[in-house]
Amino acid sequence: MTRLLPLLLLLSLGGCATEPWVKPYERANLADPIMSFERHPVSGAYLKHVYDSREGARGASGGGGGGCGCN
Repeated sequence: MTRLLPLLLLLSLGGCATEPWVKPYERANLADPIMSFERHPVSGAYLKHVYDSREGARGASGGGGGGCGCN
């Protein structure tokens, strides 16, 4: 057990990174409109609003939150 603990500690520290995965000069590629999930974001936001209105509550399409109803 005493030999296993330092090994587990070293393995857990292996996941720590000193630099970000995406370099600052590469972030423009991720902000490209082709990387978005929806083809038409304005109509997608409108359809989400209609869906939320029909469900009778805001955020009916998912997401976490408490049960008290306060924001």
